[in-house]
Amino acid sequence: MKYLTADFGSTYTKLTAIDAAKAQILATSTAFTTIETDVMEGYNNALQLLEEQIGKFDYNQLLCCSSAAGGLKMVALGLVPELTAKAAKMAASSAGAKVVKTYSFEISKTEQDEIFTIDPDLILLCGGTDGGNKEVIISNAKKLCQIDRNFSTIVAGNKSAASEVEAVYIESGKDFVITENVMPEFNKLNIEPAKQKIKELFISKIIDAKGLHKVQQMANSEIIPTPLAVLNGCELLSKGTATTKGIGDLMAIDIGGATTDVYSISAGTPTFDNAMIKGLPEPYNKRTVEGDLGMRYSLGSLADEIDIDALSNEIKVDRDVIDKWIETCKAFPNTLAKENSAHQTIEEGLAKYALKMAVERHTGKVETTFTPFGQMYIVSGKDLTEVELVVGIGGVLVNAENPNNILEGSKADKQNLMSLKPKSPKYLLDKKYIFASMGLLCSLDAELALAIMKKEIK
Repeated sequence: MKYLTADFGSTYTKLTAIDAAKAQILATSTAFTTIETDVMEGYNNALQLLEEQIGKFDYNQLLCCSSAAGGLKMVALGLVPELTAKAAKMAASSAGAKVVKTYSFEISKTEQDEIFTIDPDLILLCGGTDGGNKEVIISNAKKLCQIDRNFSTIVAGNKSAASEVEAVYIESGKDFVITENVMPEFNKLNIEPAKQKIKELFISKIIDAKGLHKVQQMANSEIIPTPLAVLNGCELLSKGTATTKGIGDLMAIDIGGATTDVYSISAGTPTFDNAMIKGLPEPYNKRTVEGDLGMRYSLGSLADEIDIDALSNEIKVDRDVIDKWIETCKAFPNTLAKENSAHQTIEEGLAKYALKMAVERHTGKVETTFTPFGQMYIVSGKDLTEVELVVGIGGVLVNAENPNNILEGSKADKQNLMSLKPKSPKYLLDKKYIFASMGLLCSLDAELALAIMKKEIK
């Protein structure tokens, strides 16, 4: 049995040829994703490069994922920021959508206008526990239907409001689907049904929006979001299968052209005494996506968050050179840095900052408080201080002169003592960018996918 996997990324289309009998990767190749014309052009270019290495590749099954042009933009609405709004974002992020903005309570006219400007592909509408507040979700449904944009809505809120919300959407003629509440009870998460609906809508929309219908006709299974494939790969490598042990708790960081995604496979419970947990329980398999921390399509926003003068001093490259490189990459996303050049040094410096900020947003925070029983620690989010393995994913890491220097951004540091980042991790590198590929393969042969990952990721 031979498999070909294809990952249509925002910058590159990546192919992986797999021989199941030998339990090995025969070859990988990358070509620029041709979003503006037809993604099949980039696919065929990558296939040609692949077959230049191994000859004509007659595969039995083609498996595909996509995040072309950054995947699907999503807006999430909930009732209370710390509860249903956060639950909505968790569901969206774990399904592979790019959550651009979350809103809480009843949205205002200004926020309606903002959603119009964002022009999302999907909206996740939540709010209220089952039997609780239903006025807000009904009001938000009416306001969303007034927005003159062609988005689909997944309704995952108070079931007591479902019939009234349904009537609002039917009258408006807008596309919608109703599923189970993301928070049926206070502090109880139920994100899987919403996650599944997001995946289904992703498949139907990405095919048309990104021109992947030809690829879908060739594939042996449905195209899924690349971040979901990567999350599946992370889970497999961490936990293993029923018969083969995984490598244990891990964090993985994928620095891409449009986003920087962080994955953690860990319970993330507090590792110190006298700790109280604040907020919603965290999912064991967690993904966060930072749409403002990419190396190409969101490089402008990344640069805005960085002290460029400090970066200049750190990497010993003049400020003017850094500014010019950033402007060039923003104007021409296909630009590549030459090996051992000042531009490569800039790339690695920018990547380290992107990774550092993304990990800090992903991990939990701790604060101290004093009670009648003495000092206590309040933890919000996941405590990842004891996670021993950090895996780097993405072209800037693979092509870096010193990828471990970039990955150091994931480590706990004295500048941000309240962030619960890994204290002393070991760094691994996905040199052939196979996480997404193995996340696709594991649905058919998890043992094979795990064996390849253990061999390749080191």
